Amino acid sequence: MEYVSTRGGTRAVDFEGALFSGYAPDGGLFMPQRMPSLGRDTLQRWSSLSYPELVKELCSLFIPATLVPRNALDELIDRAFSRFRHKSVVHLSRLKDGLNILELWHGVTYAFKDLSLSCTGQFLQYFLEKKQKHVNILVGTSGDTGSSAIESVRGQKNVDIFVLLPKGLCTQIQELQMTTVIEDNVHVFAAHGNSDEIDEPIKELFADVDFAGKYNLMSLNSVNWSRIMVQIAHYFYAYFQCTPCLDTSPLPMVEIVVPTGGGGNITAGCIAQKMGLPIRLVTVVNSNDIIHRTVQNGDFSLAESVKATLASAMDIQEPYNVERILWLLSGSDSRLIKTLMEQFNISKRLKLPEDLHKKLSETLASCSASDQDIVGAMRRCWEENQYLLCPHSAVAAHYHYSQPHSIPRCCLAPASAAKFQDALLRAGLVPQIPPEITALTAMETRSSPLERGQDWAQVLRGQIEAVTQQWEAQVGQSAPQGRGGSLGR
Repeated sequence: MEYVSTRGGTRAVDFEGALFSGYAPDGGLFMPQRMPSLGRDTLQRWSSLSYPELVKELCSLFIPATLVPRNALDELIDRAFSRFRHKSVVHLSRLKDGLNILELWHGVTYAFKDLSLSCTGQFLQYFLEKKQKHVNILVGTSGDTGSSAIESVRGQKNVDIFVLLPKGLCTQIQELQMTTVIEDNVHVFAAHGNSDEIDEPIKELFADVDFAGKYNLMSLNSVNWSRIMVQIAHYFYAYFQCTPCLDTSPLPMVEIVVPTGGGGNITAGCIAQKMGLPIRLVTVVNSNDIIHRTVQNGDFSLAESVKATLASAMDIQEPYNVERILWLLSGSDSRLIKTLMEQFNISKRLKLPEDLHKKLSETLASCSASDQDIVGAMRRCWEENQYLLCPHSAVAAHYHYSQPHSIPRCCLAPASAAKFQDALLRAGLVPQIPPEITALTAMETRSSPLERGQDWAQVLRGQIEAVTQQWEAQVGQSAPQGRGGSLGR
């Protein structure tokens, strides 16, 4: 299994190459050169598997045993899920009115990103230990990615992670989940700026190819193929949990509703569908509706600004994973994707070709939910079920409540309501706070301020150089040249 860029301008790489690269050198995103095709027999065999077993089967299709032997792969995934609170790792709650909620948030930080990042952290360490190599992970976060990324690599001797958070713009819980991790390899910076402003120094460092190579910079956002790969398992698990049986011909359909920000999760759904899983996909966004407009009208164009919503993790203007979806639907036409994305990068506006838009609208249904819609869904779900939804999960529930369905439907829940107390209070609901989260307020915190007027990129350079020199001194050898990486959110 090799991986190629969606823009076709770079050589194919193996899984290790894709894992450490982030963006491809030509600016594209890595995708499998060929997509595995699964028949009825495989689906029937997999239908009784647990979530971790599904992850193992799927990862083994994309990571050849010559690179990671199957027994080693299984051990890495078992280790990745060892800290999850629910015995099943992922849990389906069956509620009234046919509302099925797939809880993806039983990891350490109560967010779905724990699922893919815990595995990705294990894959990284596997290769780094084999090669005695060190990497510097650079992540800008608007909330959940930072804490999940930290938890995936905390304490690892071959990794240092640098996280920039926008001071005062994350929820208090999200900020505490990052600043209370007191590990030597974790470096948190509280920047006095917004998410766009903290992206600037990160972009600057990754754009410095010599620096990025010398200090082995990489990131862990959903540009990274490993994140997408693990998330494919959500769809198989949801399907097997919601379908009545697999004895009919054709196989029964299940509709899966996906709260969407950067588009990594819905990309994984499109891949699952391409592999032969009989699912209908619905992408649901908040008031930042670029993906909704793209599906409905072929209008992939930026709005004037990002709107702040209750579903804050989905407040994204530029969903970079759409490039992967378009590549998939275009029949891997990298020349077309290169032309389209270069046009978009220049003008920030793109009208999809008619045939590509047709394929997209046939593949995805879409919906946009306002803050009022979100609050309404949170209230209704509580009144009918005494079940608290986070505002992102409520985006999916809004679609369910507003659209009739004739086949089983599953709504993905990306985060626990416990992380979004302000949204619950806005909906007139009482937060239920787990003791692990309550305990954060009494813990020691550590972060470095990035003040306005400082050269943030220079501060980061100095820190990265210092920790790399320290690692080199500890191992008594020079760190090998690495691959550049990608910007994290």
